[in-house]
Amino acid sequence: MLRKAGYRIVAQGYRDRGGEIDLIAIDPSGPRGGLIVFAEVKTLGSSLPGHPADRVDAAKQQRLTAAALRFLKQQKMLEQRARFDVIAVWWPDRSAAEPQRIEHYRDAFPASGVDSFFS
Repeated sequence: MLRKAGYRIVAQGYRDRGGEIDLIAIDPSGPRGGLIVFAEVKTLGSSLPGHPADRVDAAKQQRLTAAALRFLKQQKMLEQRARFDVIAVWWPDRSAAEPQRIEHYRDAFPASGVDSFFS
């Protein structure tokens, strides 16, 4: 989905001592040739109530923010602008080969927590 939109995937399943980020990508439409996108992918069976994005609660946002900051420090990219996206995926059932629906929420939440940074 992100590749089709022109994003360049930098990392998938990035893990460090304090957390995980599902996808890290560059959005080429961002300022100065690119914007770092930290994306959380949430899935939900279509028979279950609710919305996958609702599962990215305040605690998860804080963990993602901290992991993103550590990634930017490690890559010496602290000057790079960034945002947090959520990708919501609904699966019709466990045997399905393709998801029923995928929604991409750009700028889904601001950086939060003690380690927050400005985007």
